Amino acid sequence: MPNTVGVFSAQKKDGTVYFRSSITYHGKHISLGSFSTEQKAHDAYCLASNLLFFNSKETCSYQPEDYLDYGTAVTFSKWVMLLNFKANNVYCRNPIYLKHRYFIYYLDISTPLKFDIDDLFYYMNHKILRRGNHLFVSDYGMQVNILSRYGIRNYSVAGKDYRFVNEDPFDYRYGNIEIINRYYGVTKTQKVNTIEYTAKIHVNGSILIGRYQSEIEAAIAYNKAVAILKKQGITKNFFENYIEDINEIDYAKIYHQIRISNKIRNYITIS
Repeated sequence: MPNTVGVFSAQKKDGTVYFRSSITYHGKHISLGSFSTEQKAHDAYCLASNLLFFNSKETCSYQPEDYLDYGTAVTFSKWVMLLNFKANNVYCRNPIYLKHRYFIYYLDISTPLKFDIDDLFYYMNHKILRRGNHLFVSDYGMQVNILSRYGIRNYSVAGKDYRFVNEDPFDYRYGNIEIINRYYGVTKTQKVNTIEYTAKIHVNGSILIGRYQSEIEAAIAYNKAVAILKKQGITKNFFENYIEDINEIDYAKIYHQIRISNKIRNYITIS
């Protein structure tokens, strides 16, 4: 057993010895990680001890962005967790730093994601993962796009279907996300004195369904186009729009009256 405070030796299945480091603060036992040498484990303990015990909340000047200057003995995620525990007396299992009325989830040192405080409990218990530009969490074994919490579809395009109001793509606070196009196949277009909603559907190529005065009309027109194409024998698995804003009677009335392009009605004939 090592004689170093906060350091413990362990053994892998193949017999390789490694070292674990931990510290206790305000009754919370915190694992600092596993290390290949006793010295590295000791360095991690010394850094955590200095941060948690030898700097008062008032005088501590450490910030998450200071990691490369001070904190490389532990992972960046652990650095953020320790800083937040020291500053806010809340230990989070994910790299979260609390601010006034919002918090920052550090995906990495250069990717600070801002969220409303209402989402704190969710992200304390769900780790954000990244694949390319796709950000998601694992929820009950499923990959859930974090944008879905705002009603944004998986294949929505930033700048076209939704936008960040302050142009900060890392700011996921609700007031900063504006949904432009909520429904499949519907695009909002600003004309000189009015707004127009264009509905299109993709079969072998993009087909115009029609242009409408309201978003709901365009969404229903898309659903009607799907039904017509399926009746004509198209077997493609189309998404359909679920519309919460109207009741069944109003939906049926619009569905019956809405006009659909002849290109849709005669698709089999012209294809």
